[in-house]
Amino acid sequence: MSSVSKESAATRDTKINIRAQARQRTLIDRAAELLGKSRSDFMLEAACQKAEDVLLDQRTFSLSQEQWDEFLDALDAPVVPNPKLQNLLQSVPPWEA
Repeated sequence: MSSVSKESAATRDTKINIRAQARQRTLIDRAAELLGKSRSDFMLEAACQKAEDVLLDQRTFSLSQEQWDEFLDALDAPVVPNPKLQNLLQSVPPWEA
């Protein structure tokens, strides 16, 4: 269960206002209806999920000195041939076929 779903039971005390085009509202309403959600619940859940994805994508990680040295060694090590990767890189992408 996402944090938004857990929070939806709590009282909402802050307002978020946005303007949209009619076609955008219709699209959102159709999707929300398919999921049995209100427009507000659908939009809040979608926006929070996207925000979480963006924030998680920007996270940093910490390494001990030993882990850092191992990481650098791995980066400096010679490349190990990978035939499957070579085949993939030489193939025509589906969107160009």
